[in-house]
Amino acid sequence: MSQTTDEHLSMTSSLDGLDGFLSRSDVDLQERVASLELRVSHQNDEITCLKTALADVVRRLGAIDHDPTPNSPKKKVSSKVRSPNRNLAPALPSLPVVNHLSSGSPRIHLTTSKRAFTPDGNKTLSPRHLSTHSLKRWSSANDGLSNKSNSMSSLNGSANHRKALGPRDPQYDKDQGAFRMYLRGRPVVLHAPSDLRDSFSPHTPLLAPEQKLKLDWVYGYRGRDCRSNLFMLPTGEAVYFIAAIVVLYNSDEQLQRHYLGHTDDVKCLAVHPDKVTIATGQSSTHDKVQGKAHIRVWDSVSLNTLRIIGYGEFERAVCCVGFSKSDGGVHLLAVDESNDHMLSVWDWNSENKANKLVQQKSSQETVLGAEFHPWDSSLIITCGKGQITFWNIEEGSLVKKSGLFEKFEKPKFILSIAFAENGDILSGDSNGTIYVWSQDTHRVTYAMSSVHEGGIFALCVLKDGTLLSGGGKDRKILAWNAKYQPVEQITELPETVGAVRTLIQAKDDIILIGTTRNAILEGSVHGDFKIIVLTHTDELWGLSVMPRSLRFVTCGHDKHIILWDAKTHTPIWTKFIEDGCVSAAFHPHVDVVVLGTSTGRWLAVDISTREMLTVHTDGMEKLSCIGFSPDGNYVAVGSHDNNVYIYTVHDYGRRFSRIGRCMGHSSYITHLDWSIDSQFLVTTSGDYEILYWSVATCRHMPSATAMRDIEWAHRTCTLGFDMIGIWPEGADGTDINTADRSHSLTLAATGDDCGKVKLFRYPCTSLKASYKEGVGHSSHVTCVRFLYDDSCLLSTGGKDTSILQWSVV
Repeated sequence: MSQTTDEHLSMTSSLDGLDGFLSRSDVDLQERVASLELRVSHQNDEITCLKTALADVVRRLGAIDHDPTPNSPKKKVSSKVRSPNRNLAPALPSLPVVNHLSSGSPRIHLTTSKRAFTPDGNKTLSPRHLSTHSLKRWSSANDGLSNKSNSMSSLNGSANHRKALGPRDPQYDKDQGAFRMYLRGRPVVLHAPSDLRDSFSPHTPLLAPEQKLKLDWVYGYRGRDCRSNLFMLPTGEAVYFIAAIVVLYNSDEQLQRHYLGHTDDVKCLAVHPDKVTIATGQSSTHDKVQGKAHIRVWDSVSLNTLRIIGYGEFERAVCCVGFSKSDGGVHLLAVDESNDHMLSVWDWNSENKANKLVQQKSSQETVLGAEFHPWDSSLIITCGKGQITFWNIEEGSLVKKSGLFEKFEKPKFILSIAFAENGDILSGDSNGTIYVWSQDTHRVTYAMSSVHEGGIFALCVLKDGTLLSGGGKDRKILAWNAKYQPVEQITELPETVGAVRTLIQAKDDIILIGTTRNAILEGSVHGDFKIIVLTHTDELWGLSVMPRSLRFVTCGHDKHIILWDAKTHTPIWTKFIEDGCVSAAFHPHVDVVVLGTSTGRWLAVDISTREMLTVHTDGMEKLSCIGFSPDGNYVAVGSHDNNVYIYTVHDYGRRFSRIGRCMGHSSYITHLDWSIDSQFLVTTSGDYEILYWSVATCRHMPSATAMRDIEWAHRTCTLGFDMIGIWPEGADGTDINTADRSHSLTLAATGDDCGKVKLFRYPCTSLKASYKEGVGHSSHVTCVRFLYDDSCLLSTGGKDTSILQWSVV
């Protein structure tokens, strides 16, 4: 027996030792993986520089073999084009040196001669290790507008001054008329026009424009992933949210007002019993100063903020918020999106600040709803994954009691809750069942089983006691009397608008329906509904304005194309296609729009008939930019396969034939612009390279200096001498996603990764350019465009799927 015990102890000890070894090995493995990931991250920028240098070598060798200099039009260009062979040898970098570290991971260093030249004779600097990404900054969003200055380090062109500067500081070489800036360690050389060459000074401050951006209209509603997101005010305004904006919309008068106090996604909404005060909760952002999740309580008449609650108290986001009712709305509840979904109750209107009365861990599972009982302000009901919970506020603590299903089937999710006139608590679940709960016993007293196919996303009790239930999978709205007997089916929503997300009573027998496809419908309980709010349901990228018209088109990853009227703020038509779209452009003379997709296909659509005219395929990568020439005879398509494809246009935009492919970029194409005479293209790429092309030959123009005086029909490229001032100090190249120039040639607009839309004077050639700012997007701004008469600026948000229309006043 003793021997057996010893063997058992020995085996146990061995197993413990093995567990300890495995545990240490696991820790060592995790540390090694983390170390390798860090090294890979640090080498990304060096690899980018290497790829760019090699691509430059290949391009210049091609210039030697083919001498691609075209016959220039009757401009000064032909006299300024220099031989591509001039000073070519010194411009080529030497081979990269690969050092193998002790860990076995290679590190690549680029070496260049001390005096390197570009083909046009400008000095270049050798690639260095890249600086770390700078933090993005949010500004105050209380009024939605602010004046700012980019304040990039500035200097003059004197040699003595350059000696005192660091190798990465922006520099202007007056002799060459070239301005050099750095983005992620890569030098970007921009050539001044001839008339500014001698007088240009990058450090001269540029004032903000006299005009400002005033938010005029918000297209969209967030119904795809948020509940309790639609309410009706006594003023006749529907209140809802999208991105970082709360919209108050009067559909009868076609008027909108906007609360702009939030700095990121609004996730929940509650209306005070006084029907004037509103509470909204937001998610956290990357900004450490203004980006923490919190609740804002504000006045719906004046749009003034009354209280900011829980700043720094909530994790990730506030997903549920609600006012107490029986005590006049003294208390406010909140649930955050931390791992424990903390439930807290606040005295929100105390003299100095909101006081947190009690806090309790709610559930480690998803919480979908939380409300005070309308008859008892000490009772809170929460629902979510696998639970409906009753919370009693007793002596400064929350006492938890779970709902008992007993003989009834316990659903996977409780999706919605409501309160009957007699105080009964109603719940809709993922099995399509409505349960009636006792306020006192927390037990099911009545069940209406499987009344919907799939989940019940919304419950609403009308003023006459009628209960409405909205289905998810079946998209039906059913009516029940006060005794919970079925009355009628009110309607079944079309598949194009999605399932029911929210149901509310507006006035009389009018109800509003929020859907999972970001639409709001208005109609009577008798079943006649119309769409009053519509937007995209997935990431939004494509935007183009129609020439000589107040119409514009948007397209996104949801595979929908929408033609809008900017004057009436309504959709004219929508069209579904097979692929997600990322770019769009109108023909300058006929009613045709071309759209680039994420699969390498692009198509032309007649906007009058919605007929698809033609489909072409260029590669397998997404087509990030597309544009017609000013004369309408060509269309250029920029792809993520690093190429630009050029087509001629026939039969008034109904047929296209490819004439060539522009090859030379070492990264994906980001933007393209046409010259006024339709003979040249300028393109930018993901590695911040600017190349010029002859349309006739589809070949690269090797001399950038020869293109300094070319006039461009549009300015959507974010890199250019006339766009120097749009880049903030410490920019890493990914900060600014989009730009546009007004048709009056006096304003420039940009959209950035922080959700900001900025308005500059044009040309924006100062490192200290001030600007006017508009806020509202909660995601990266993917596109900005001026309407044809410059009266408005349009901006699209990526993940937030919103379209904002700004008046330029």
